Amino acid sequence: MDVRSMGNRYLAQLTHASLARAVHAHILTSGFNPFPLIINRLIDHYCKSSNITYARHLFDRIPKPDIVATTTLLSAYSAAGNIKLAHQLFNVTPLIIRDTVSYNAMITAFSHSHDGHAALQLFIQMKRLGFVPDPFSFSSVLGALSLIADEERHCQQFHCEVLKRGLLSGPSVLNALMSCYVCCASSPLVDSCLLMAAARKLFDEAPRGLRDEPSWTTIIAGYVRNGDLVAARELLDGMTDHIAVAWNAMISGYVHRGFYEAAFDLLRKMYSLGIQLDEYTYTSIISAASNAGLFYIGRQVHAYVLRTVLQPSQHFVLSVNNVLITFYTRFDKLAEAKQVFDRMPVKDLVSWNAILSGYVNARCIEEANSIFREMPERSLLTWTVMISGLAQNGFGEDGLKLFNQMKLGGLEPCDYAYAGAVASCSVLGSLDNGQQLHSQIIRLGYDSSLSVGNALITMYARCGLVEAADTVFVTMPYVDSVSWNAMIAALAQHGHGVKAIQLYEQMLREDILPDRITFLTILSACSHAGLVKEGRHYFDTMRAHYGITPEEDHYSRLIDLLCRAGMFSEAKNVTESMPFEPSAPIWEALLSGCRIHGNTELGIQAAEKLLKLMPQQDGTYISLSNMYATLGQWDEVARVRKLMRERGVKKEPGCSWIEVENMVHVFLVDDAVHPEVHAVYKYLEHLVHEMRKLGYVPDTKYVLHDMESEQKENALSTHSEKLAVVYGIMKIPLGAKIRVFKNLRICGDCHSAFKFISKVVDREIIVRDRKRFHHFRNGECSCGNYW
Repeated sequence: MDVRSMGNRYLAQLTHASLARAVHAHILTSGFNPFPLIINRLIDHYCKSSNITYARHLFDRIPKPDIVATTTLLSAYSAAGNIKLAHQLFNVTPLIIRDTVSYNAMITAFSHSHDGHAALQLFIQMKRLGFVPDPFSFSSVLGALSLIADEERHCQQFHCEVLKRGLLSGPSVLNALMSCYVCCASSPLVDSCLLMAAARKLFDEAPRGLRDEPSWTTIIAGYVRNGDLVAARELLDGMTDHIAVAWNAMISGYVHRGFYEAAFDLLRKMYSLGIQLDEYTYTSIISAASNAGLFYIGRQVHAYVLRTVLQPSQHFVLSVNNVLITFYTRFDKLAEAKQVFDRMPVKDLVSWNAILSGYVNARCIEEANSIFREMPERSLLTWTVMISGLAQNGFGEDGLKLFNQMKLGGLEPCDYAYAGAVASCSVLGSLDNGQQLHSQIIRLGYDSSLSVGNALITMYARCGLVEAADTVFVTMPYVDSVSWNAMIAALAQHGHGVKAIQLYEQMLREDILPDRITFLTILSACSHAGLVKEGRHYFDTMRAHYGITPEEDHYSRLIDLLCRAGMFSEAKNVTESMPFEPSAPIWEALLSGCRIHGNTELGIQAAEKLLKLMPQQDGTYISLSNMYATLGQWDEVARVRKLMRERGVKKEPGCSWIEVENMVHVFLVDDAVHPEVHAVYKYLEHLVHEMRKLGYVPDTKYVLHDMESEQKENALSTHSEKLAVVYGIMKIPLGAKIRVFKNLRICGDCHSAFKFISKVVDREIIVRDRKRFHHFRNGECSCGNYW
């Protein structure tokens, strides 16, 4: 058989893809030197069968590969997303054999990799070297220009060239140019109406035969993208053919703009016209149900999908189930969300992140940790969600450990991850770690981030540096209501009630509308500072001026304000006038005020109510027991203690901690564990001796046990906050502030003692308890004894 006949036979067999490998093997074993056409056909086969490595191996064995083989391989690299190898291959291709098709392939590769600038530069080079662009060239480069165009002239220049070459008669170029105008219309540097008008003119002037599905979809989606839903709907209603993609774009636009009822109406019309619903329809409508709070609608859509979609594609399963997981977690239906997740035959990173976020938002940290450990891969979002979740749920140490673990794994944290780490420092009261993170944030340029700035305000405030929190606040390039709320809360926690009110009034002058959180913080500020008149005023303006209905937590803050001021009659009237039955927070506020003012009768009533509502809360038993002890009713004290034992309720032990040289030192009540606790007790005895000279007398009513006076004084000296403060005085250099954190409320005797200690040692002592900060300076406290 002659060479030509053999070549023709091989070419005939290469038309069957399944025979290509066998033909190639036969060529190799027979020693036949194939024609370039056969080699090119083999390269094409290997590229299409995703065996690019072997295609490249075959290509490299060609002494002088032609432009067909080169372009085939270029297109394969582009489709595989390997832009680096595509560019290398294009660069080594001799100019003499390049053609328009090869340039088109490389421009398309840049466009697909979202490198619009490189695609545009290559198009300019192509023209400069004398290659004539064809319609595909303009379709490709206009697609790349859509990624980077941010001025009207960018689109107009290409529009002129397309007209000059007479290429607007092709649908691909027309649609690409329309898309370019539509994308550029989203730029903040242009008048979007003018660019959308240019796109619409292209659409209206195009012959009807050129208005294909992409044309309709591009212009309708363009109006949706640029916020003109009226124009989009007019076009949609004027369509003769019902194009599902365009209807989906319209529904998605309604959902993103919050017009949920319009989205549901359009879905019903879509269904009645028999337009095929797909994954994009379902994801949009389930999101609408989720955002509108319509649980039963969303669940009905889920049921309809299960009943009607019998053989869904993998993309359908992933996209719809991922949005269903988010939908169910939004309504705290974790069991349903987990059931959807577990039944998915294929899961992607979005699925894992959705279920993880659901458990984190529901404060189910143990389950979230379990999911985090099981994840086959983790993104930056995964780590950030977990770090922030740990911080928000009080696991500050675990949050910081996870943040450091992420960095050690080579993943560079984003601003949200840094915000989560800073929030962890807030939980721990770890100023040193917080300041180190702040330095890293400044170095990386994240200090302009809104989320980081808000986290820093809270961190400095909760570490006792309200001045540093204020510095962050006033230097932030942009602030939102969260920033204002954080700063008002910071001032409130530190006893600066008047300053908190002034900041609130400034917020109003800057046209920032208060929300429900704002009123919680301003009511707390009034409560801590005893500003009864102001607190009443702000409570009344919630509904009257801003249409915000006071909720239970707002009522509890108002009642706390009144009780702290000893206005029990008014507090009781507020309780009785509430539009709902008083629950635990209301009775807790009453109990707290009664404890301060010694109103044992009302206090006992509030405590008894709390025992029924929250039988496992240890603080209620302690407060009730102490009130009975104050009255000398030791039988009742014994009854409460017995009830506590029978219900298995254990008193949370007092615990205080202080950070010294980057190490946190923890002290418990009656501490005998800390290695230097004996030296602490000895120095405390010396301080008490000096304090007595200034008039300090231990307030033994805070012990409230049937014991001798001397024993009561000894019991007071072992309180954890006293031990932590004394340790700080011993270890922290002169001039530096002592910062101590406690898990419970500071007791009255410790509060009195710290005022004397601050005067004896001439140091500022800052104590953060469960409710607020106390700054002790020169024998006085920032709370003005109103706490």
